[in-house]
Amino acid sequence: MQLASKVHQAADFNAVQELYHSNGWTDGLPIVPPTAEAVEACLEWAMMPAEQLIGVEPVRERPITVEKLAINAVMAGCLPMHFPVVIAAVTAMMQPEFLLHGATASTGGCAVMLVLNGPIRQELSACPTFNVLGASDRATTAIGRALRLILINVFDVRPGGIDRSTIGHPGKISYCLAEDEDDSNWLSLAEQNDIPKEASAVTVMAAGAPRQIMNEWTTEPREILETFAAEIRANMRHYSIWPGNYAIIVPQQLRRHLQKVGWSKADVQEFIFERARIHRREWAEVGKGSVVRDRGDTVYPAMASPDQLLVIAAGGPAGGFGAVIPPWLGHKSHAVTMAIGICLDCEPPRT
Repeated sequence: MQLASKVHQAADFNAVQELYHSNGWTDGLPIVPPTAEAVEACLEWAMMPAEQLIGVEPVRERPITVEKLAINAVMAGCLPMHFPVVIAAVTAMMQPEFLLHGATASTGGCAVMLVLNGPIRQELSACPTFNVLGASDRATTAIGRALRLILINVFDVRPGGIDRSTIGHPGKISYCLAEDEDDSNWLSLAEQNDIPKEASAVTVMAAGAPRQIMNEWTTEPREILETFAAEIRANMRHYSIWPGNYAIIVPQQLRRHLQKVGWSKADVQEFIFERARIHRREWAEVGKGSVVRDRGDTVYPAMASPDQLLVIAAGGPAGGFGAVIPPWLGHKSHAVTMAIGICLDCEPPRT
C-alpha cells in the first residue's frame, strides 16, 4: 500500500515525542508513533485505500483523506478496530448541518461529543457505566482523542489559531461515550434516528462541558426530570438563550424510576421540552439586564422541538446523579447520527 504522507525519521521513542511536540502536532500528551505499518493496518481494517476522499472542508477547501485520519487515529492510541468509528465520526462532522468550522472556531469553546450505539460497543469493549464521561475504557478515550488530533492536524484547528476558545473544557481532549443499551428498554439514540438496532452508529454533537445534577430524594419521574430541566434553564440564563440540541445523561438509578412506570425517551423529551424554557427578563437576575429591553415577557424554549433533546442512557449503576450537556450555540449546529461503515460519496475499495 502506497502512503502519500511525508516520512520523518527519529532516533528513538523520546525523539519522536519531541519532534511532534515541537511541530505542534499533539494535544500536549505523548503520542503513539504513526508508523507506516500501523497506519496501513487501520486502512486495511476499514477496507479503504489511503487516498480515499472523505470530504472537503468547505471554508478552506481542504481535502480530507482516509490516510490522514488513520495517522492521527494511531497517534491517539486507536487500534485498527477503532478506526471505522473515527471515519464515521469525521464524516458526520462534515455534514453541513453540523457547521464544523463554526463549532471549532468559536470563542465559546465547545468540543465534539461522540455517542456510540449498536454492536460496535461490545466489539470495542466500550464501557457505558462507571465514569462514562471520564477515562472509562480504552476505546472511547482513544477515539475521542483521535477526533481532537484530527481537528488539530488535518483541519488545522489549533488554540490561538482557528480555535479561538476563551475557556474550553476537558472534553476538548476526549469526549466520547457509549450508550448503555443492555440495561435499558429505551430506544437507543441511533434507533431514534432510524438506524436499526443491529447496525452500529455514532452521533456527533457540538457540546459544552457537562453539568452534573443530583436527585436522590424522589422516585417520581416529573420531579427527577425537573432537576434536569432546572439545570438547562440555568444554562439558558448563564450562557445562551438560543434553542438547540441539549443532551442529558440518565444513569441506571434514575433511569429505573422512569422506566418502572413506563416513561419512554419520547416522554422524557416532551416533559423537558415543556419545562426547559425561560423568560427573557430572567437575564436581569444574572447581570444581563441591559439586553432584556422591552422583550422581558418573551418566552424562550431550550429546544425548538422535543426531538432536539438527546436522551442518553449511560452512567454507573448507583447514585442519583445525571448530567446535562448544553449545545455550543443553539440552532447554529445540529447533532448528526451516522451509521458506522457507511461512507457517503465513497468509491468502492480497489482490489
